[in-house]
Amino acid sequence: MEVASDTLERGRVPLKLLLFIDKRPSLTPQVKQIRQYLKTLEDRFQLHLDVVDIGEQPYLAEHYKLVASPSLVKVSPPPQQLLAGSDIVSQLEHWWPRWHEEHQFPVEDLPHPLEVNPLDLDLIDANAQLTHSAEIMKLSDEIFRLNQAKEELEAQLRFKDRIIAMMAHDLRNPLTAASIAIETLELGYAPNQRRNISLSPELTGQLLKHAKTQVRAINRMITDILKTARGATLDLQIYPQELDLVALCKAVAEETQGRLQGKSLRLITELPQDLPAVYADGSQVKRVIANLLDNAIKYTPEGGQVSLLALHRTTQKIQVGVIDTGPGIPVENRDSIFEESFRLQRDVTQEGYGLGLALCQRIIRAHYGQIWVDSVPGEGSAFYFTLPVYRA
Repeated sequence: MEVASDTLERGRVPLKLLLFIDKRPSLTPQVKQIRQYLKTLEDRFQLHLDVVDIGEQPYLAEHYKLVASPSLVKVSPPPQQLLAGSDIVSQLEHWWPRWHEEHQFPVEDLPHPLEVNPLDLDLIDANAQLTHSAEIMKLSDEIFRLNQAKEELEAQLRFKDRIIAMMAHDLRNPLTAASIAIETLELGYAPNQRRNISLSPELTGQLLKHAKTQVRAINRMITDILKTARGATLDLQIYPQELDLVALCKAVAEETQGRLQGKSLRLITELPQDLPAVYADGSQVKRVIANLLDNAIKYTPEGGQVSLLALHRTTQKIQVGVIDTGPGIPVENRDSIFEESFRLQRDVTQEGYGLGLALCQRIIRAHYGQIWVDSVPGEGSAFYFTLPVYRA
């Protein structure tokens, strides 16, 4: 009789189940089948079912160490038990008689709900502890996410501080060059100036072209700074279409003639006329080529050589290369030069704001391409990137 009495006392506690699901449409029929089966049992037995979306409450899935969904967990009475897989209903049919025998009685056989025994209190306390632990895990997860967000915001603020510190130096060189060209033109064409000089049409054209090139460089720098200053997670707006890459490369090369002549550099271009069109955003790809050429000119000593190459690498990809005869890049820095605002030690007194290569990488990756560098210290650097071939 003591055993029967103990069993009856345990029958006061309803069976508590947790059904873990996710939002995959393919799981809907299986979840519906499980709920329908449990619904047939609710009419005869005392049980409580909670449905938990793993995406909305991942801390609970972590608490129960789930590795798949749907999963059904018998929370109480103890011991806990986990059913998972594609045959949960079959497993329920197997385990239900044992659960019923150990813990459940028909609802009409249960004692008066106001009667409480110590075992009930222990189980209620266990459930309360479980809920408390789940809430602690949820709060810990939220604190972790907030700390991550805080670190990202602090990094962006430091990044913007560096940009502001760089702007004055970065804009000074092209601004000075443009100012000198304009002042020279003013001396040649301002009759009221005492230091009037004679300018030939050829020199006048060169000065105007040089001033325009520097103004474009300033505009490009400001645009890059403003865009990148929004943060490293800025989504680029890419609008790809059929693009004549050879024509684009020639146009960018033409715009660099002033800077090339200023350092007596020779530009070598190898752009096959039969190169296929690429599927890319012309304005964004132009920024990449212009940035790589600007860097090549900046680091190549006077009298050196810069090359702009393109080749049909595979049936799916076009490869573009910008090669210089500058000092090259140290081996230990080659994996870092594409990071946001990374600058080599030698660049501290050089023109450049440390944003260009990071921006180039983001643009090329947005086109599902790759960008990399080959370099031999003392012999120069070769930057390459790929773009997809256009398919009509």
